[in-house]
Amino acid sequence: MERRTVFFVSDQTGVTAETMGHSVLTQFDDQLFRQVTLPFVSTVEKAEEAVRRIDSTAQTEELRPIIFSTLVQEELREIIKRANGLVLDFFDAFLGPLELELKAKSSRAAGKAHGMQDIGAYTTRINATNFALANDDGAITRDYERADLILVGVSRSGKTPTCLYMALQYGIFAANFPLADEEFESGQLSQVLITHKRKLYGLTISPERLHQIRNERKPSSRYASMQQVEYELRTAEGLFRRYGISFIDTTETSIEEIASRILDQTGVERRLRP
Repeated sequence: MERRTVFFVSDQTGVTAETMGHSVLTQFDDQLFRQVTLPFVSTVEKAEEAVRRIDSTAQTEELRPIIFSTLVQEELREIIKRANGLVLDFFDAFLGPLELELKAKSSRAAGKAHGMQDIGAYTTRINATNFALANDDGAITRDYERADLILVGVSRSGKTPTCLYMALQYGIFAANFPLADEEFESGQLSQVLITHKRKLYGLTISPERLHQIRNERKPSSRYASMQQVEYELRTAEGLFRRYGISFIDTTETSIEEIASRILDQTGVERRLRP
């Protein structure tokens, strides 16, 4: 199978081009792609260098590269369009029709998607991230009054990365509390969780996947044994049902989808938009 080179060309970090490009490429399961990001293409010289690199790849591989571009400046976009490849220009596809519909000219300003024009939004994102880190793994519970959400579940079920993702992407103040022997043996949630029951949301995972994750962390330990894993998950899901806590299976679900489903089901409003 031939491998096609894909370039993500941006006048800033390349995050937008990568995100949008990856979303499109995932629809082609049987294709192999070599992905190259060309960030900070912000001058004529850099745009021309990008074209030379793309053209060299086309000549070497004897296949036209695919180019996802989020360049804003018209002059730079025209240079990239001369490259020997399939140029998919996101701004060309969307800005023109939007300008016609809104009867207004866009600013064509680079960097607005990931810049720091909105200091308030940036501060919210940092504060939410600090909150998630400070309230990780139940070490501190006195700040739960400030939490928008408290994720509960067994160790290694995906609580920490989900909290951090929601903080960075949406400015959500999310804490997480790992269920442990105290909850498993008593069959009850701690009082601090009961006090904030309306903020709780549970994560679970398949025994096989959790066994694999834990075994990579602590091989051949009781913590990673299939017997312990099955016991903890069975007991945790029993607690969720007993206390009426909604929960999601994270086994084959991306962090992005986990976060989106939680926010949709709980009604917690996003403070920020990516």
